[in-house]
Amino acid sequence: VASGVGELHGLILEIVLTFGLVYVVYATAIDPKRGSLGIMAPLAIGLIVGANILVGGPFDGAAMNPARAFGPSLVGWRWKNHWIYWLGPFLGGGLAAIIYEYMVIPTEPPLHTHHQPLAPEDY
Repeated sequence: VASGVGELHGLILEIVLTFGLVYVVYATAIDPKRGSLGIMAPLAIGLIVGANILVGGPFDGAAMNPARAFGPSLVGWRWKNHWIYWLGPFLGGGLAAIIYEYMVIPTEPPLHTHHQPLAPEDY
């Protein structure tokens, strides 16, 4: 965490950055209703990662991934405030998954419930 940035601010920033990343992954790569938007998934994910790095990089490094934060901490043997890079992404990613799964992709009843079964000679 950069000088002048508190632990709570760093945690909130990691939650927000990871929420944005996971939400974009859900919206472009996972959503079954996305149609042909799936071909844009790599570009959209790359753009949100780049934007997150530009926004959060100067303040807390914009890890957005515990594994990404663990390597530099291990090499530099700097563990102060390392818990932020584990708790923030877990909370942000979990929150994005819950919101997208239960609010954006709700379970829908089948549209055609009154259909005729196929005759045996048709299959």
